[in-house]
Amino acid sequence: MSSKLPHPIPYQGSKRNLSSLIGEHVPRNVDTWFEPFAGSAAMTIWAAHHRVAKRYVIADVLPAMADLLSAIINAPLDTAARYRDVWERQTDQDQNYFYFVRERYNTHKDPVDLLYLICRCVKNAVRFGGNGRFTQSVDKRRLGMQPHKMHAAICGASAILKGKAEVRIGDWLETTFDATVSDFVYMDPPYLGTTIGRDKRYAEQLQSDKLIYGLQALLDRGVPFALSYDGMTGEKVYGPPLPESLRLTRLLLHAGLSSQATLAGRAEETIESLYLSPGTGVARDGIIRRQKWTQERLAI
Repeated sequence: MSSKLPHPIPYQGSKRNLSSLIGEHVPRNVDTWFEPFAGSAAMTIWAAHHRVAKRYVIADVLPAMADLLSAIINAPLDTAARYRDVWERQTDQDQNYFYFVRERYNTHKDPVDLLYLICRCVKNAVRFGGNGRFTQSVDKRRLGMQPHKMHAAICGASAILKGKAEVRIGDWLETTFDATVSDFVYMDPPYLGTTIGRDKRYAEQLQSDKLIYGLQALLDRGVPFALSYDGMTGEKVYGPPLPESLRLTRLLLHAGLSSQATLAGRAEETIESLYLSPGTGVARDGIIRRQKWTQERLAI
C-alpha cells in the first residue's frame, strides 16, 4: 500500500518503499510524530495515512526544503501550477535550462525551483555544497515528473497532511526539543559516508558523536524513537553500528536491489539498519529471521 501513497518529492534514499516494513515497529496512538530529517517526509506521509499520531512535526535543516514541504501541504494548487510552469519551459535538447534553474535556485532559494531540480537531477540524488548551494547535474535521459502526475502527488500529500502537520526549520536537536514520552521520533539522517570525508553531499554535515549525544538525550527524556542509519550494499558498508551503550535494538532490513549498482551492471542488495529505542516496537518472526541471516553474512 505504501508504494501507492502520494510522494511529490522523488528523493534518493527516501523510505517510501520501506515505509510499511518500518511501520511494523512503530507504536500507534502517539500524540505527536516527529520527523526531524524530513527530506521527502515519506515516513510522515505513511504515518499520517495510517493515523499513527494526532499531529505531525516535519523538520529539515535546509530552509528551502522545509519551505517546499510547507508549500506542498498548505498551498497545493499554487505549488503544482508553479511546478508546471517551470517544467514546461524546458525542452529535450536544451540542457542549459536545468543549469539556469539551478543558478536561480542557488540565488533566490525558491522551493519550487528546488522541486524541479530534484525531479530532474541525476538519479534524484540531491547534492549540496557550501552555503546550501545545489550542485547535482542534470539527468539527460529524462525530463522529470510530468506536471499532471506532480499535481496528483502534491494534492494527495496535502490531503493527508494539511491541518495535521507543522513544518519546522533547524537542527534536529532543536526541532525535537519538545518531544515527550507520549510522542515518537523517526529519524533518517544521511549515511555517515555521505556526510564526512571526500564524498560530502549535504549542506549540513552530521557527525556521529553529535548523533550519539542527541540519541542519549532522547533516551534520558524517555522519548521513544526509531532511527534508520547505517547499512550495506554488496561489500560496501555505510558506517559502523551505533555503540551498544545506547541499548538500542538493531534490525537489518532488506531494501531490495541497489539502483546505483544496477546502473553499473551489478546485482547487489541493499540492507539498512533500523535502530529502536528500548521498549519500542515488536520484531516479527520474518524480520528476525532476515536479521539473523544478515548478521551471519556480515560476520563472514
